Amino acid sequence: MKRAALYVRVSSPDQHIETQLCDLRPLAAAGGFEIVGEYSDTTSGSKAKGPGLDQLMFDARRGKFDVVMVWAFDRMARSVRHFLEVLDELNHLNIEFVSFRENLDTGGALGRAMIIIVGAISVLERSLIIERVNKWHASCTIRGKTNWTSEARCQSGASRHRPSHRDVANCRST
Repeated sequence: MKRAALYVRVSSPDQHIETQLCDLRPLAAAGGFEIVGEYSDTTSGSKAKGPGLDQLMFDARRGKFDVVMVWAFDRMARSVRHFLEVLDELNHLNIEFVSFRENLDTGGALGRAMIIIVGAISVLERSLIIERVNKWHASCTIRGKTNWTSEARCQSGASRHRPSHRDVANCRST
């Protein structure tokens, strides 16, 4: 039976790692894996390191597991470079990488190629979110909404909030 390590990451304390673990545990069981460790971080995906990821890599180097399972690629890293560095190290350690959302693993060449492509898309997605938030803040500021109310779903310095198109319209209409 292969030994599996689960890695989960949330971006803020108001999110719950248990949501991801509830998907990963049954996936591990279905794959016939024994879960030997669960690692977690509560940190922005723009950060390359976190204590949970550092411990995961430390234990990987000591051969404590055969498979790393994550809920999604972007939970492991948002930077393609960092993501590929982690995958490269896991590959050199003969540790497989499995992602729940993308339903891919690095067991074969196609899986490895798809991981690179999806990793690049994750970086694009993050860039688009940042661009949208910055435009939203600028739009609200131009219209005098610098101390936004919760009703408009605007808050000063709300970098964690991902505004919808409706939010942008609310700021524009006032």
